[in-house]
Amino acid sequence: MTKKTLALLLAASAILAGCVTPVYDRPPPPRPHAGDRDRDGVPNRYDRDRDGDGVPNRYDRAPSNPNRN
Repeated sequence: MTKKTLALLLAASAILAGCVTPVYDRPPPPRPHAGDRDRDGVPNRYDRDRDGDGVPNRYDRAPSNPNRN
């Protein structure tokens, strides 16, 4: 092979190598809200207003029912 051909092949492979994006570079898919009833991003275990009715759990008569406070 000549030097020009080799240089052309190296340049082409360098250009094409930058175009391929591996799958693992993408962010993970969103997780379901299994432990977050009011979907505010805070798990029920640590949430001070578990049902999202505006009344903190310690003052709420039914902290898991959004229709009662």
